[in-house]
Amino acid sequence: MVVDVFNMEGQKVSSVELPPSIFDAPIYVDLMHQAYVRQMANARLGTHETKTRNEVSGGGRKPWKQKGTGRARQGSTRAPNFARGAKVHTPHVRSYEQAMPKKMRRAALRSALSSKAAEASIVVVDQLALPEAKTRNMAKALDVLVGASSALVLIPGKESYEGVIRSTNNLPDAKILLASYLNIRDLMVFDKIVLPLASLDVISKNLG
Repeated sequence: MVVDVFNMEGQKVSSVELPPSIFDAPIYVDLMHQAYVRQMANARLGTHETKTRNEVSGGGRKPWKQKGTGRARQGSTRAPNFARGAKVHTPHVRSYEQAMPKKMRRAALRSALSSKAAEASIVVVDQLALPEAKTRNMAKALDVLVGASSALVLIPGKESYEGVIRSTNNLPDAKILLASYLNIRDLMVFDKIVLPLASLDVISKNLG
């Protein structure tokens, strides 16, 4: 698949062939869904906790005698049916982590990238360079490259990209991300992928 390469002013400067094994791979919707659910589940902290009858304080004495009162028998005022009592069938600390083989995760990323490429949602630029590290400069460049669409900007590394990172952080519809940290959630959330040639090499190395 051959796509155009643009500069930051939106002018075509050359063309490049995207690796077909990554950007023209079979699209497995079920696999992408599984990878997305796994990533969202693994992000859950699972720190919710409620107290059971052996953890709540008080209620050591039987509230009234077993027989003769006309009331239902009770063994503790900390039973779930009492105010300030314990809780039943409520959340406790647990891990939501889901396992997924690395080959399947990589196949899901290739499917997502191929889906974006099929929709012409990948914008390749020769390099990410701004005349000055200002948010308005990055906003203007993204407006030229992707229009009103949200954009995921991939960079090969943090070195020499500090200005681009600072210029993108305050944009509500854009996110800067290391190409080596590419994940299924960001690929599915953002409309367009802004891909410098240097980041393309990183992705090819990791997924090729």
